[in-house]
Amino acid sequence: MTTDFRSGFVCLVGRPNTGKSTLTNALVGAKIAITSSRPQTTRHTIRGIIHREDGQIVMVDTPGLHRPRTLLGQRLNDLVRDTYAEVDAVGVCIPANEKIGPGDRWILEQLRSVAPRTPVLGVVTKIDKVSRNEVLEQLVAVSKELGDKAAVIPVSAKTGENVERFTELLRTMMPEGPALYPEGELTDEPETVLMAELIREAALEGVREELPHSLAVVIEELKDSTNKKGQPVLTIFANLYVERPSQKSIIIGKGGTRLRAVGSAARAQLERIFGTKVFLDMHVKVAKDWQRDPKQLGKLGF
Repeated sequence: MTTDFRSGFVCLVGRPNTGKSTLTNALVGAKIAITSSRPQTTRHTIRGIIHREDGQIVMVDTPGLHRPRTLLGQRLNDLVRDTYAEVDAVGVCIPANEKIGPGDRWILEQLRSVAPRTPVLGVVTKIDKVSRNEVLEQLVAVSKELGDKAAVIPVSAKTGENVERFTELLRTMMPEGPALYPEGELTDEPETVLMAELIREAALEGVREELPHSLAVVIEELKDSTNKKGQPVLTIFANLYVERPSQKSIIIGKGGTRLRAVGSAARAQLERIFGTKVFLDMHVKVAKDWQRDPKQLGKLGF
């Protein structure tokens, strides 16, 4: 190990759906944050740990900062702002295929007001979606917004382009110090939270726009057993909460077909990550307007 060992925390911020979670997974080299084409997918600060011979970088994946319309939205924003002030560097994610807009500038204003001393770098994401010239134009535009002193880097989590270069840039921004987590550990996320997030990700695929904000998953119980072949089986008892009966029907689907598909997709992810056979026992329940109810928010982990 070199004497110049560096370690610290990095937060990726940006509007919802700018590729923060996908990039976090690419940097860590494993799936620790859920991804979806729907905005506001991430609801927790998830730490993914990058191990290198000369450093350790802890990626803090946060919800997308947005103008809140519910109590849940306000709490998610508070979570993001608290994170800003605690990390060693912030990467502002702006997609290569979208013009910089009021939402991006609003986030930069929030960042400057809450954590004016935190080093910032620009991250132009999704560069695989546009031409080289368009990437260059976006790099210039982001640099102009952040100021000449801030580094700006183009990356593609999908193809892996510049992911290693980005990792090295982040390492140089970290303070000198020892490793913060044991070697081989990829996240400090509690297992039950990760399980709930993976089930929610599977449930979000292919549903109408309103549902992502109304869906919460709570792991009620875990039980270890063996199947007829003597193989270990982890049974996960999960409740999926929505706000209205009509949303419950969407999740379950005709004759339960959609819920079975959700279970199949989630089980495949869970078995790969936890390395054991999984049986999912899922129930869909209605918690009316839970996003606006302080008591229900607390019950659902917010």
